Amino acid sequence: MRFLALILALLLALPASAKDCYFTTSDGARLHYSQSGKPGAPVIVFVPGWTMPGWIFAPQLSAFSRQYQVIAFDPRGQGSSEITQSGYDQDRRGQDIAELLSRLPGKIVIVGWSLGVLDTLAYIHMDGSAKLAGLVLVDNSVGENPPPVARYHPPGPALTRAAYMRAFVRGMFHTRQPPSYLARLTATCLRVPPPAAAALLDYDVPRSYWKAALLSTNVPVLYVVRPGLAAQADHLAIDRPNTTIAIFPKAGHALFVDEATRFNSIMGKFLANNVWPAQ
Repeated sequence: MRFLALILALLLALPASAKDCYFTTSDGARLHYSQSGKPGAPVIVFVPGWTMPGWIFAPQLSAFSRQYQVIAFDPRGQGSSEITQSGYDQDRRGQDIAELLSRLPGKIVIVGWSLGVLDTLAYIHMDGSAKLAGLVLVDNSVGENPPPVARYHPPGPALTRAAYMRAFVRGMFHTRQPPSYLARLTATCLRVPPPAAAALLDYDVPRSYWKAALLSTNVPVLYVVRPGLAAQADHLAIDRPNTTIAIFPKAGHALFVDEATRFNSIMGKFLANNVWPAQ
């Protein structure tokens, strides 16, 4: 058990060379991202899900920093970014990504997970895809049919917010995670104020908004989902031929942590064969 815990700790560790960076958005928010990897190499930006910090992508940051520059973004109110009074809607969150990407060199691959998928598509809807080399969209609807079944609900009066978030975080994983890791992740998620957390679950746009944004691009896309979104994946592959599909039947929502080795292998091949074949 101690050996397993050590392996998990190493897997979940951020690259030793990671640098903390901040920038100020056009509406005055101070947002954080970590940067590590090979200087001058192509850039990959990781955008996390609802209330999550960028460091949840630690297995990918460690693996891909050997060949690429990797950026772990903390959206506003999340991770080490400023908790702002406003801006928890798709337009502002998409603009935040646009302003981050404007600071980075070359064409970029965005890896968006869960709410990060929607924030990425909101960025494309507003700013287009000229800055993109490719997309990796992980375990959320992209507006295809059939509509997804709602998975998250605000805590009711019988459940404290802390208890709700502990259950939510624990439920993201199919594999057992170290208690210290779950506690740290839960504490980070609880940092997001309840009104902001609720607003992030209620983007006021039709489902067609997300589909139109994705179909407006011609960059390579990797769509990685669990079986509940497999039908959407099938439709996306028909509507958008330049799309690679991967299904994870035995993983939780945080499938890139649950099955990090498989996820990293699939993403690595996608980058090498579809996005940057000369790298």
